[in-house]
Amino acid sequence: MIDFENDVTASLQVLRSGGLILYPTDTIWGIGCDATDEAAVSKVFALKQRPEAKSLVILLAEVRDLLKYVAHTPPDIAEIIAGFDRPTTVIYEGALDLAPNVINSDGTIAIRIVQDTFCRHLIKRLRKPLVSTSANISGHPSPASFREVETAIKEGVDYVINYRQDDTTPATPSRIIKLLKDGSVQVIR
Repeated sequence: MIDFENDVTASLQVLRSGGLILYPTDTIWGIGCDATDEAAVSKVFALKQRPEAKSLVILLAEVRDLLKYVAHTPPDIAEIIAGFDRPTTVIYEGALDLAPNVINSDGTIAIRIVQDTFCRHLIKRLRKPLVSTSANISGHPSPASFREVETAIKEGVDYVINYRQDDTTPATPSRIIKLLKDGSVQVIR
């Protein structure tokens, strides 16, 4: 657990100063930054060599935090999220108080309520949402484990989490859905 606490402390220092971290999530390894810091978000796009027109996923620790960052949440969103059987990112209308470059051009935002212990600790202590995008150069395969993360990504971030680097459990990106106005669900991925 020493790695865990050291990683949280070091990550908080990096995130609060506008830096990038490479970290394990409830899905695959990700590149993260403070989702309210526009300059930090720009660094993520630059590292991934990805156009800013493509939006990023935001991680939150609690369902109630959606109210701070989303203008229009369905009244039954807590029940909807509780019913997910795997990590699921939801696309919401009306993003609030986030860096403009994490918001899709249509005003939507992709948010996952994360279950991973490390991510939850980090987000709660940061008291801000965290960007989570696959730890790869845009167009390259998403890394299923730490050992699959490209050297350019490892060297391009300000801090690499030690916790779970040796975990080789196969990981896949989250499911992505959009809740439509009529109450139905559109599966994006």
